[in-house]
Amino acid sequence: MRILTRVNLPGVTGPKGHTYADPKPSPDEGSFQMDNTSQQYYQSPYYKAHQHEVQPIPRPRTGVPPYIDLADFLPQNLIDGITKAGEIVLHSVGDTGAAKTGPKQSAAVSIAEEAAVADAMTADVQTGGDTGPAFFFHLGDLIYNFGEGQYYYDQLYEPFREYDRPIFAVPGNHDGMVFGQGSSAPQVPTLDAFLTNFCAASPGPAPDAPSIARSVMTQPCVYFTLDAPFVSIIGLYSNVMDTGGGIISSQGGHFPLVNDQLDFLTAELKRLKAKRLAGPRAVLIAVHHPPLSVDAKTGGSGGLMKDIDACCAAAGMWPDALLSGHAHLYQRFTRTVNGRDVPYIVSGSGGFAATRPMLGVPPAGTVIGDHKLEIDPIVEFGYLTLNTNGKSLTITFKTAIRGAKVTPVDFVTLDLVAGKITASGSGGVGPAPVPKPPKPPKPPAPGRHPRPPKPPKPLPPKKRR
Repeated sequence: MRILTRVNLPGVTGPKGHTYADPKPSPDEGSFQMDNTSQQYYQSPYYKAHQHEVQPIPRPRTGVPPYIDLADFLPQNLIDGITKAGEIVLHSVGDTGAAKTGPKQSAAVSIAEEAAVADAMTADVQTGGDTGPAFFFHLGDLIYNFGEGQYYYDQLYEPFREYDRPIFAVPGNHDGMVFGQGSSAPQVPTLDAFLTNFCAASPGPAPDAPSIARSVMTQPCVYFTLDAPFVSIIGLYSNVMDTGGGIISSQGGHFPLVNDQLDFLTAELKRLKAKRLAGPRAVLIAVHHPPLSVDAKTGGSGGLMKDIDACCAAAGMWPDALLSGHAHLYQRFTRTVNGRDVPYIVSGSGGFAATRPMLGVPPAGTVIGDHKLEIDPIVEFGYLTLNTNGKSLTITFKTAIRGAKVTPVDFVTLDLVAGKITASGSGGVGPAPVPKPPKPPKPPAPGRHPRPPKPPKPLPPKKRR
């Protein structure tokens, strides 16, 4: 392993000392700094004995609220720019970890596939300036295959070393999965590295990537709310199941978990209900496992859906959209709840193993109960860009495939006041902007008469049908 030294501080530094991008990034890597051998842990005694069991959910840090404010992570000039623009832009996607997906895939290919997504997102930040994407909300599975700290450099810090904005995250199943040479206890506690890198008590150099400028994040827990101008995102942790769906509670005593997340979700929805009454605000839920999915292996989670619905009903507040990963593709559903359209987006397309759905997939337009599959799944690497002013929300999926142009391929726009989708479709980036009125003609020079306007061209005769 090469010896690494801490670089100088980057361009953007948060008011509490968080740092993000390297000022002079190095060329993309073609090989892993740390050879990834985690595939072997699937055969470890602990994993084989406990692979169908949930892992305990770490408790929040004491003495801190369950929500954080973007203003504590970005300098005031960027917050002011968002407020002045009257809109916030952000990124989201899951399943980015660059790990070999099979014996025939090279490390260089794995790295390049994640880098294509990371570089496209970075370019959005660099070209967008003060009003470009304000942050990246990761939907989980940052590190494959067992979330070990030694792979954080290769799979997170190095690919996003030029991304000069905060990265917030909820863990995915691979971030919390554990292994061990004995069957009674894991070798490392679940989510140990995630807590180190995302739930630190204070910002500072990442112990797993000391040469990188990006500091550790200070989220209060593996579940939390991020408040930002015009938007709040409630992040949930759905545990370690690879198949069988996400789990955020005991589900009526079926799993050995406390129900703290349900109390948290209900309380946050109530808090945000009042916050939305005070001003325009989109409210989103982000969770790794999708409540809705057409993939047989990484399909929808009925118990997760019931838990979220129960909390929403208790709070009298439903999210405007729900974002998930886990399935390594892009899917878009519309769910109708109390007469409102709620987009359910699956985007586990961040760079690891783009995978077609298992078994048969219903065609786009299929309605099942209260939800509709809007488009056929897109099995390509890519990411989400979200734009909101608190009154409307547009979610765009862009493909970012190595060697190809970044391309918007699907979008949905939601009127947050009416709770209705106003535009959607493939091949676009959202509804066209309202055209500006034409500029008035310049006044004629003194002493000169203006030229008469040219007569309009006659219209061609209509063809008879």
